[in-house]
Amino acid sequence: MSGARGSALAMLRGQIERIETAEVVHQHDRVALGHSEADGTLKGGLARAAIHEVFCEGRQGAAATGFVTGLAGRVTARKPLLWVRQDFSEIEMGALSMSGLAEFGLDPRRVVMVRAADVESALRTSADALACDALGAVVLELWGETRQFDLVASRKLTLAAQGSGVTGLMLRMAAQPLPSTAETRWMLRAAHSPPGPVWSAWGAPCFDAELLRNRHGPCGRWIMEWKCDECQFSEPSTYPQPVAAASAHRPDPAFLQRRAG
Repeated sequence: MSGARGSALAMLRGQIERIETAEVVHQHDRVALGHSEADGTLKGGLARAAIHEVFCEGRQGAAATGFVTGLAGRVTARKPLLWVRQDFSEIEMGALSMSGLAEFGLDPRRVVMVRAADVESALRTSADALACDALGAVVLELWGETRQFDLVASRKLTLAAQGSGVTGLMLRMAAQPLPSTAETRWMLRAAHSPPGPVWSAWGAPCFDAELLRNRHGPCGRWIMEWKCDECQFSEPSTYPQPVAAASAHRPDPAFLQRRAG
C-alpha cells in the first residue's frame, strides 16, 4: 500500500470516528421542539450541529416543507438561514411563500434562497454553507432519487456541520431513504387539523411525523401540531363538542304549572 493511500485511509478512519463519537460532543446542544413525547425520545430535542433528514412522498411535499420550516425556525436562534433548492423542486412545488415561512417562525429577512441547477451544485453549495458558522441552519431540498447523494456526501455534510455548529436539514421528496450519517430521519405526512374557532377558516397545521431513525435513542410516531403564536410544536389541541343552546321559545315552567292548576 502506497504512503499516500495509507494516509488517505487513516484520515477517513479518523473522520468516521469523529462522527461516531458525536454524541459525547453534542449531547447537551439540543433545542426542544415543544412536543413533550418527541422531545423525550430525542433526549431533550433536536440536536444542533448535525444533519437531519425529512422524507415524504411527492404529494406530501407541502406538509414536509412546513415541518422542515418549523424545525428550522426552532434551531436557527435568530441567525440567517440558507435554503438550497434544485430548479426542479421549484417546478414541481412552486416558490416558497415568505408569509408562510413567517408563520413557521422564520424571519423572511433572514432567509437566503439559492437555486441550484443540479444535484452536484446543490450539494457543493450546502457543504460550503454548513462550514459557515454565521448561519443558524442550512436546508437542502432535493427531489427524487439521486445517486450523487451517497454515504461519502453525507459524511462530508455531517463533518461540516459538526465543525461549524450549523444544523443541516435535508428535505427529500419522492425519494427512498439510503444509508447516511444523519442524526435523525423522519417520514412526514399531513394530518387533519383540529377544528379552529368560528372566526378562523383554517385550523392549525398538523403533521403525522414518524421518526424512522434516531442515532442515540428509540424511534416513534406522533401527531404534531404547530402553534403559530408560540412558534413551536405541541400535542394536538382538543376541542370540546359544542353544547346545544336551550330553545328560545320554550314555554315558561311557571306558566305551565298555573295552567295545570
